[in-house]
Amino acid sequence: MPKIITFGEIMLRLATPGYQRFVQANFFEATYGGGEANVAVSLAGFGLDAAFVTAVPDNDIGQAAINYLRRFGVQTEHILARKNSRLGIYFLETGASQRPSQVIYDRAASAIASIEENTFDWERIFAGANWFHFTGITPALGDAVAAETLRACRTAKECGLTVSCDLNYRKKLWSREKAQEVMTGLMPYVDVVVANEEDAEKVFGISASRSDVIKGDIDEEGYREVARQLHTKFDLQHVAITLRESFSASENGWSGLLYDGASYYKSRRYRIHIVDRVGGGDAFAGGLIYGLLQGLSHQETVEFAAAASCLKQTIPGDFNMVKVNEVMNLVAGDASGRVQR
Repeated sequence: MPKIITFGEIMLRLATPGYQRFVQANFFEATYGGGEANVAVSLAGFGLDAAFVTAVPDNDIGQAAINYLRRFGVQTEHILARKNSRLGIYFLETGASQRPSQVIYDRAASAIASIEENTFDWERIFAGANWFHFTGITPALGDAVAAETLRACRTAKECGLTVSCDLNYRKKLWSREKAQEVMTGLMPYVDVVVANEEDAEKVFGISASRSDVIKGDIDEEGYREVARQLHTKFDLQHVAITLRESFSASENGWSGLLYDGASYYKSRRYRIHIVDRVGGGDAFAGGLIYGLLQGLSHQETVEFAAAASCLKQTIPGDFNMVKVNEVMNLVAGDASGRVQR
């Protein structure tokens, strides 16, 4: 069975109930999530061997985060518990119709952001593994975390793993200039890149022409060019682009594009009534990794990734709690939403 290692930060997610605003909520719904943890949960749910590497505080909140991952089959033996530290938090206000969702971070000096270089024994962690996945969020947490991410990537390549990266630019964590500097240094070790409609432009200055993400206007040819430029610039095996058409906070168009250096593969387009879009890109990355590891054709892989992500955006919380057969049913055209009896 393929084994996947992911590395990043898991946070306590405090969300207002329903569609309430921060200023009106009397309580928050507590779960856990974070980009690489979300990918690990997806892959474990698809029946693969997935492990998550991070640091959490050595207290009951840190243990609760570990327990939450274990509920969904993610291996947690490489998670480091640190004394006198804290778990990062993010607050979520879910938007509706023309009101966008809002995220407020409270993650400064978190357990993972406070690690020192050479914290993890990557050779031991990668023993028997096939794949390593991280996102652009992780090296944005601080210079030491960026250095540890670089060590992980180097070791992964030395151990023969495939390395994937979801660019995931977060302007609240670092500048475009810093992102470009750090991510450019990581790219020589990356085989597969996942990006959305803004990441490539914010991090590497590669933009999709004739597209306007604010208006929800998507030009496929522009995204093909983005994929081609990323593939050529960094000598990648695959580039995957998610295409989101934001008609409103509640209604989105969604599809995926995969490029292997020779051909482009476009998924079916879904129109989604959004329940929770947080983690949608991570669900796409998880589906993409699953398809490539399982030997699906490139067309089947991008269809699986897009369908898995479509389903995730109908599920509250960060995690994609769907099984392979549910994704396959949607790929096969069963999008009616009829009650399954």
